[in-house]
Amino acid sequence: MLILLPPSEKKSPTAAPAIEVYTGVLYTALGWSTLTAAQRKLAHSWIVIISARYAAVRPQDPIEPYKEKINNKEKAPKVASVLNGIKTDLIIDCRSSTYQTVWKSPTEKTVEVKVFTHVDGEKKIVTHMSKKTRGEVTRHILLTGIDIKTPQELLEVVSQAFTCTLIDASEKEPWVLEVYC
Repeated sequence: MLILLPPSEKKSPTAAPAIEVYTGVLYTALGWSTLTAAQRKLAHSWIVIISARYAAVRPQDPIEPYKEKINNKEKAPKVASVLNGIKTDLIIDCRSSTYQTVWKSPTEKTVEVKVFTHVDGEKKIVTHMSKKTRGEVTRHILLTGIDIKTPQELLEVVSQAFTCTLIDASEKEPWVLEVYC
């Protein structure tokens, strides 16, 4: 399994492992410091963070804090060289739309995590809090310790903690896990 995360605009002021440099709402919700050593080991093997400066990094890879926006044209080949070499049955895509454009994952084995809420009985897209929810979903997956292999298994695991719906992939679009907060 591969979990793709975006970086966060908010960063610590000093160099550290990537998971500690990125301090935004997604990373706060993921709660790295409260994970066990075994869960951190799983996270390091399952998570790749797409970075505006470093292309693609693992949680414990050391990085310097930075302030820049991603240049997709420049970073795409570097991100692809990392991600194309990873053999996995399932890609859980928690990236924002900006970071999804830097590498197109194979639709047949990708599940995009999209966050919604219900307002007056209607489904509404959630923006800012979607980052927090994606962090919570990632944390939940890490806490279970299950190496999820299929979109259906992902639905089964995530639905233990969240109300969610799985939308089938098409030829051009990946699977979508709609998570409600």
